[in-house]
Amino acid sequence: MTEESSQALGRTQKRLLRRVFNGRTVPIVVGGKPFLTYKEALAHLGTLPSEEQDAAYAVMKTFAGKRED
Repeated sequence: MTEESSQALGRTQKRLLRRVFNGRTVPIVVGGKPFLTYKEALAHLGTLPSEEQDAAYAVMKTFAGKRED
């Protein structure tokens, strides 16, 4: 991941992703790929073009506040 791609997400977005992935035991599947950790998700988002990154982030964001039951 390059410095440029890591800057694509803002501080608020990164904080939300940290909260979503904190202590996660069930992966979030985005585009057919499972993500269990913040680092995995951030690395993946950094490889995507802007529009795809926004869509993938939106899917991950829907898990904020949801329980994993």
